[in-house]
Amino acid sequence: MPAIEELELDAHRKQLRFDVSALVNKYRAIFGWDVPEIDEALSDRLLFAAIRQTLNELEREVVEA
Repeated sequence: MPAIEELELDAHRKQLRFDVSALVNKYRAIFGWDVPEIDEALSDRLLFAAIRQTLNELEREVVEA
């Protein structure tokens, strides 16, 4: 049987995906506005790498707190 924490997270996965997707789309749009002739594939890879790095940093801060 799943832990209560897993059940609670499952109840919010759809909203979490929506929120993260909105964040990605926000920064994709910003890149597009700042640099009109941008390499979109490279921009996307850089954006996802930056988001992963930030999530890792936040995770370390929360776990160490």
